[in-house]
Amino acid sequence: MSITKDTQNIRKGLSDREAILLSTLAKDGKSIIEYNDVSNALQTTYPNARKIVERLTKKKWLIKISKGKYLISPLSAGTKSEYTEHEFVIASNLAGKKSYYIAYWSALNHYGYTEQTPLTVFVATNSRIANTTVHGVKYRFITINKKKFFGTKNHFIGNKKIIISDKNKTIVDALDHPEYCGGIEEVAKCLWHAKEDISFDTIIKYSKKMQNSTIIKRLGYLIDVLEIKISPSLYNQMLNSIGSGRSLLNHHSTKNKKSNLKWKLFVNTSIDTLLEIKSAT
Repeated sequence: MSITKDTQNIRKGLSDREAILLSTLAKDGKSIIEYNDVSNALQTTYPNARKIVERLTKKKWLIKISKGKYLISPLSAGTKSEYTEHEFVIASNLAGKKSYYIAYWSALNHYGYTEQTPLTVFVATNSRIANTTVHGVKYRFITINKKKFFGTKNHFIGNKKIIISDKNKTIVDALDHPEYCGGIEEVAKCLWHAKEDISFDTIIKYSKKMQNSTIIKRLGYLIDVLEIKISPSLYNQMLNSIGSGRSLLNHHSTKNKKSNLKWKLFVNTSIDTLLEIKSAT
């Protein structure tokens, strides 16, 4: 990215040194940078790198996404700097060195199990990370117990690696926390669309590893309502794993509860709504 007359017409005030910096960073495939990246590229001191970043931010060539992290806004962004990296790449950088994976509604959308495009990127992590908003996109970090932190895979967006829940873990996480996936009705839709693409044997193993019998209760109930075929041995395995306590089908709603003795659930969602899922496909 060399500085040209056209470049000056788009964004005034970019010095030769700043143009060389942006060109070097682009050549190295960097779209999100820290002060050290600037210091190394220009062979300058850390304090001077901070000043350069501050200047480029004021000129809208850089966009601050979190403390010490900046998104490069290229020429293709136009005069208003309306550009952003892929949301999952930004989420990865916001997590930094902390363990994370793209999860819940975001992962369901990634695998094509929902037609809904959530306006929030959901990220599971085993340590606290502040929620934030970048270019109008909300990033919500859900802190989960370390025993639930498994079932992930690496995925590349261009040359950027992100970590996302695998297909089976995505469904298990959705059953664990429907409230991060649009509610139990949306989770039921996703299960219906995913039924040929997932392993129910793995789903049950993952559910047991999570040590939350509510996951299996919700799964069993939805399998019954949607008439999804699984092996009798797996079905019996589920029935023998649900314990004696009662759970809510829909996480937050406490209205119109009806008991389902078989799966030890308080069913607080209309069965007609769930049955419509099958007829709509």
